[in-house]
Amino acid sequence: MTNSYMCIFCSSNLQENLYHGILKCKNCGHISADLRIDEDELIKYYDRGYFSGVEYINYAADKKLHQKKFKTHLKIIKKFIDPIRHKNIFEIGCAYGFFLDTAQKYFDTVSGIDISEDGIRYAQEKLNLNVIQGDFLKHDFGEQKFDIVCMWDTIEHLFNPRLFLDKINKHTESGALLALTTGDIESLNARMRKGKWRFIKPPEHIHFFSKKTLADILNNYGFDIIYNRYSGFYARFDDIAYELFVQSKKAPWLYNLLHNIPLSKCYFYLNLYDIMYVIARKR
Repeated sequence: MTNSYMCIFCSSNLQENLYHGILKCKNCGHISADLRIDEDELIKYYDRGYFSGVEYINYAADKKLHQKKFKTHLKIIKKFIDPIRHKNIFEIGCAYGFFLDTAQKYFDTVSGIDISEDGIRYAQEKLNLNVIQGDFLKHDFGEQKFDIVCMWDTIEHLFNPRLFLDKINKHTESGALLALTTGDIESLNARMRKGKWRFIKPPEHIHFFSKKTLADILNNYGFDIIYNRYSGFYARFDDIAYELFVQSKKAPWLYNLLHNIPLSKCYFYLNLYDIMYVIARKR
């Protein structure tokens, strides 16, 4: 069945239904949610409840756990850094600033932006970071250039990633790096789970990339992928139970039962081989 919803990347209106509520462009292959809401309505989804009850149990309380993941991200980035060329790092979707706090000892300057008022307030007041509360697309950066731009688990949330990549291109020079993580809808896990894959949950996630479509899109904005591997994450048993029983609305009572078990607070490293960690270099 063909849908008239326009692809944001190639402007084709030839879309086929991949899964319920999920469309695939018949021209470029990009996959997105059939989401008929405007950007302002979408932004309301990321109010203060997002980091404390909607997506996360309590994001701020898990600072050490998030930073453990970010340390592994930095370990990879450092392999591609030119100490002379790459002196500053900028994060889009910096949330509470945990990545930037971890990264600041490696760069002359770190900065970021996020729409979350609570997240930015925490990053400014608790971590003393140079971060901005606002919309990356609307903020005037003047002639500022970024050596490294990061988007951790962010690009899939954006109303129009094309506009973000275009602006990143304008604020970077040749040799700059773009580092990001996002789900791979062509991964084995995603293909097995199909419409029930854990990343398919609009309106939180709107866009779904594969290694090919992401490479094609980044190429269009002047970036060549130099690293693409599957990345894992650190999680507590409590987090997994929350996703399985509360977010899915299947058995909240079971989460309440497991939440009080001491083992639920233990964490572990998990790699389901469906999250791409990509580093691209500006031509």
